[in-house]
Amino acid sequence: MSFQWLQMRISEEKDRREREAGILQRLPRALDEVHEALQDCVEAYREAFGEESADLVKLPGKLRVTVRTERNGEWQQTGRLEISTDTAVPGFQIDKGAGGDPYIIEVGMLPGDKLYYRDRAKDQYVTMEELTRRVMDRALLPNLNEER
Repeated sequence: MSFQWLQMRISEEKDRREREAGILQRLPRALDEVHEALQDCVEAYREAFGEESADLVKLPGKLRVTVRTERNGEWQQTGRLEISTDTAVPGFQIDKGAGGDPYIIEVGMLPGDKLYYRDRAKDQYVTMEELTRRVMDRALLPNLNEER
């Protein structure tokens, strides 16, 4: 006996799995796009506060932002933030360390191989500009951060 509802659900599940596979395949390139955008932010910060004030390092499946402040003639690390791909979401987990809750950004596919980003906690879709602001506020400008 074939149930129509079951065939529809199977079809829906196949579509969901195909979308998820596409997103997982695209996730490394999404991280590259975020890296490019964050690099511009880090460069602007370095221009304002000194060459050693911040850096952005790309590692396999992760980005690391390190922030330093000059004190008594020496650069001392004052913050660090990691952005990692998270296949369970799928998306990014942004972790400031120090026992704080991670910030989760879901990544999804739009037509034309374009991506969307969604702030999971606020249930809001965000642009790349807004994503970089939310990430970099946590790393570079925590004293100005309104969203902690």
